Amino acid sequence: MKVTIYHNPRCSKSRDTLKLIEKAGHAPLVVEYLKSPPSATRLKKLLKMLGIKPRDLVRKNETAYKEAGLDDPKLNDDAVIAAMVKHPILIERPIVVVDDQAVIGRPPEKVLELLG
Repeated sequence: MKVTIYHNPRCSKSRDTLKLIEKAGHAPLVVEYLKSPPSATRLKKLLKMLGIKPRDLVRKNETAYKEAGLDDPKLNDDAVIAAMVKHPILIERPIVVVDDQAVIGRPPEKVLELLG
């Protein structure tokens, strides 16, 4: 089982999720996505694994949300994904990937669904 967490160490939910993964006996690949943002291609794969639309992965309370014009309902999925690539702070966190499945760790216990 390969476990990856898209992690922001400054986020308490992300830290709690990482602790849960480690407590369950896994040593995940930790991707600090603010330092190493996922590409548009990777984001599309994550969205498919999560089973959600790009807007569902956007943190709407971030300053960059309005600055990037993401409150415009006419923006298409590719534009929303491009904004997340440019401003990774907009990506909801943490995202945990186990093999070919993913979940957003909100609440952190949601990750246990994938860890079995």
